[in-house]
Parts: sequence; structure tokens; C-alpha cells
Amino acid sequence: MSILMLSIGFGLVTASVLAIAGVGLSLQFGVTNFVNFAYGDYATLGAYIALVANEHGLNIYVSMLIAGIVVAIFSALVNRLVFKRFIDKRVKLVILLVVTIGVSLVIEYALQSIFGAQFQSYTITSPTPMQIGPFLLTTGQIAIIGIAVLCMVGVHLMLSRTRVGKAMRAMSDNPALAEASGIDTLRITDLTWLVVGFLAGIAGVVLAMNTSTFTPLLGSFFLMLLFAVVILGGIGKPYGAMLGALVIGVVTEVAGAYINAAYQDAIAFLIMILLLLLRPQGLFSSRGRA
Repeated sequence: MSILMLSIGFGLVTASVLAIAGVGLSLQFGVTNFVNFAYGDYATLGAYIALVANEHGLNIYVSMLIAGIVVAIFSALVNRLVFKRFIDKRVKLVILLVVTIGVSLVIEYALQSIFGAQFQSYTITSPTPMQIGPFLLTTGQIAIIGIAVLCMVGVHLMLSRTRVGKAMRAMSDNPALAEASGIDTLRITDLTWLVVGFLAGIAGVVLAMNTSTFTPLLGSFFLMLLFAVVILGGIGKPYGAMLGALVIGVVTEVAGAYINAAYQDAIAFLIMILLLLLRPQGLFSSRGRA
């Protein structure tokens, strides 16, 4: 089995993790029009919630579902209790970004004070390698790909088949027109934060599963890679984030097989910079808000 095929297989797993988180971040920006720098820590929070559930004897996948639900509720509450208050005061965007960084630090230090800074891991059965076509993947990695597919299909059906999803798309394109058309923008924003939080919680658990061990800094390192995914796919474009995740995931893992693995994340940012020079709007052109 060639190194290239092995790397592509690992890249699909990485792309799956990035897709779950990247779609959530892109959807959140599309509807609210600001970047949440605490998003990576939402994912970390999900990883630790699943850890607690897992340590109490629950299956890792049940723990993952619990983490997604808890982070979804947490995400909606933080928006209502913190972000919305600043948005209602019409503060400058830079102030709102600083607020999200503050929330990020609060989550990070809270997790450190409760769980410590040591590495943690889930209690799961030893992964069994399986050959699927030209790829060699463990059962855990196959599960991660399957979870990502379910999440992507779910997001697609929500955006294309439900009133809530269509309202989210309308707000992403033109919030003023959406409100004038009778859309309850406050309700849709709350639902968006619920969906975003759920995806962040799930992403945190699959990321922790993929890395085997994790600390409270898990999401902080992950966030910068997510920005590359979102920018590559087109800011505010969930479908673009799916494509961006695939490109970044596969390219970084293939590059890591032929160069020092410590530099593979730099490849993602090199791709992002080149794309910004050649196609600033991303692979999926953005309409509506700038």
C-alpha cells in the first residue's frame, strides 16, 4: 500500500473533522456577520463534556450526542446573555471580536481549573485497522467519517428543505430584507447558535478521538486551521466550508507524508494565502454582506 494512498485516507479523516467544525463556523458568520473567536473553545468544551460522560460509563457516541446538546444550549445562552447585549448597543465590530476572545479565555481557564492541564483521553475499545479499497483506516476513523457525512447531510437537508434553513440562507444574503419579509430574525439567530453549538460540540469530540489525547488548548490550536477552511470555501458559505475542509484535510496530510509533519499546517495557510491573492471571495463566491 503506497504512502500516498495512506495519506489520502488520513486526509479524509482530517477533512471530516474540519468539515463538521468549519460548516458550523461558516454558518454562524453567515447569519450573524461576525467571527466568534471562542468557537474553538466551544469544541474543547464539547470534548470535556463527553469525557465526563464517558468516565461515568457511557458509550463514546452517546457521550458525543450529550456533548453536542449541552454545547448547543451553552452557545445559545452565551449569545443571548453576552453577544446580543453588545450587538444591541451597536458596538464596533472590533469590540465584539475582543468580547469573543474574552469568552474564549474564560472557557479555556475554566476547563484548566476543573480538569487541569494534563492530557486526557477517552475510554474506548482499541481501534482495529481495516482495509477499505486503497485506504487503511481504524474503526474509529471510519466512524468519524460516517459522523461527518451524517452531519453534512443533516445541514444540507436543514438548509434546503426546512423553513428555518431557508430563513438562515435569507438572513445570510440580506438580513434587512429578510426581516422586512417577515422573518423572525431573533428566533432564527437563536436557532443558528443552537445548530452551531451542536456542531462545535460534535467536532470537539471527533477531534479528540482523532488526536487520541487532548488538553484545554485543543480548540485554540484547531481554530486557526478552521479559519483556513472557511476562507478557502468562501466566508459564510457552509457548502464552501465542506469543500474547503476536503481540500485542506487531504493536502495537509499528503504534504505531511513527504515533508516534516510539523510544517503540514503551514501548507494549509499557504493555500489560503494563494487563494486570497487569486480569488479573494473563496471557492464559493459570496453574495450579500461584505
